[in-house]
Amino acid sequence: MVKNIVITGGGTGGHLFPALAIGEEINIRYPEIKIHYMGSNFGLEAKVFPVKDVWHTLLPIRGLQRDFSIKSLGRNILLPFRIIKSIMKVKAFFIEFSPEIIIGTGGYASAIPLFMASRNKDKMKIILQEQNSFPGLTTRWFSKNADKIYTAFRGVDKNLDSEQVSLTGNPIRENISNGDFEKGIHDFNLCKHKDIIFVFGGSQGSKYLNILVDKIIDNIERSGVQIIWQTGDNDFIKYRDKSSKNIKILPFINNMADAYAVSNLVISRSGAITIAEITSCGIPAILIPFSNAAGDHQTKNAEALADAGAGEILNEKTIDHNILFHSIMNLIHNKQKLKKMRLASKKIAYPKATKAIVDDIMRQAGTK
Repeated sequence: MVKNIVITGGGTGGHLFPALAIGEEINIRYPEIKIHYMGSNFGLEAKVFPVKDVWHTLLPIRGLQRDFSIKSLGRNILLPFRIIKSIMKVKAFFIEFSPEIIIGTGGYASAIPLFMASRNKDKMKIILQEQNSFPGLTTRWFSKNADKIYTAFRGVDKNLDSEQVSLTGNPIRENISNGDFEKGIHDFNLCKHKDIIFVFGGSQGSKYLNILVDKIIDNIERSGVQIIWQTGDNDFIKYRDKSSKNIKILPFINNMADAYAVSNLVISRSGAITIAEITSCGIPAILIPFSNAAGDHQTKNAEALADAGAGEILNEKTIDHNILFHSIMNLIHNKQKLKKMRLASKKIAYPKATKAIVDDIMRQAGTK
């Protein structure tokens, strides 16, 4: 029987929330198993782990800075020291905790724990979960050492050095598709008889998307449509004065389930977990893929919805605020099309992905 599991991943919500979803599923079904999360002091997990009240360790590691500012240069100079300190911290914890399984969900936060696990392959199984249509750097690095890799899109295995790959869909939080409409209307202080659009650019927000929305938000409000707008922490101060009776502006939304439950249409980037959540909830979407995503994976993610008739794609390089406004208005008032998109979205969802992943992990561990 497995006793101890480490789950590592973070930096952004796209890596963090799958880690939490898998851990929560294990906790519910196997409460006797001890789970310890590992992330970074500089990632979203530094805020979320304490709120979730989970047993965790935060490492002093941060990602390589790719711009050429003096601030970024200073951070990169410190990186080797951060790596050494993180290695020592993980090594000491592994000796004390003796995990039998390590589950990595990607991002720079998971690299050091997976590296240390790969040096102790005889003592623990390495499990990877890849969210995107093009695998991230951490998944590619450690794929040859993995006992199993779970993916969410077809064809990902072509870019991995492993034959132990299963297509399961992305793990999402258990309650994400069970939002409460009435509670959401009350908590966001909105009118249930008016249409609602939900705008967000991922857990950290999108500066590009925020600029576009800012230019059309008054027009949207005048059309009688209500808005929930998650700006991200960095941009919240800039836009918070736009809040009104029909416009709810928030830096971060903890209760995404209720936000989805009240929404008629989502406007968002097309990160893998965003795609998994909106399809599980069956929400029509206008997607604006981040054009600089590795392997252009956000476009590929969005195309899965567009090809199924569940979403529309607007190209970041050709869109302007007028195009976005007209796209929103053409959809929000076309109730027949929205209904078809909802049905199409549900058809391509993987609502049992988390259960399937945990089932297989425990089967490999010899636990029924």
